[in-house]
Amino acid sequence: MTDVATAFVVIAEFEVKSASMADFLALAHDDAYHSVVDETGCRQFDVVCFPDSTRVLFYEVYDNRAAFDLHLETPHLARFRVGFPACIERELPVRFGSGRVGSAI
Repeated sequence: MTDVATAFVVIAEFEVKSASMADFLALAHDDAYHSVVDETGCRQFDVVCFPDSTRVLFYEVYDNRAAFDLHLETPHLARFRVGFPACIERELPVRFGSGRVGSAI
């Protein structure tokens, strides 16, 4: 069996105002792009939309909690934090977990 690393997983969900979806997604994609490109500890950052829904889910994978804590101090997250409140109906509680990167199980 191949040894795989355990990662720190963050799941955030938002209910977005219909009229603000484009603005919200622009902010979200900016944060996701810069997280993956600029942060060595960010392995993955997916922005997931659902058909016929205004709910958007972020699925983020970091090397560990310390890498996520560094993410909290980045300029791209600061931009998202400034802009997203005007775009949403509500933010659901953020969930944290762990995952085995490189594993199908």
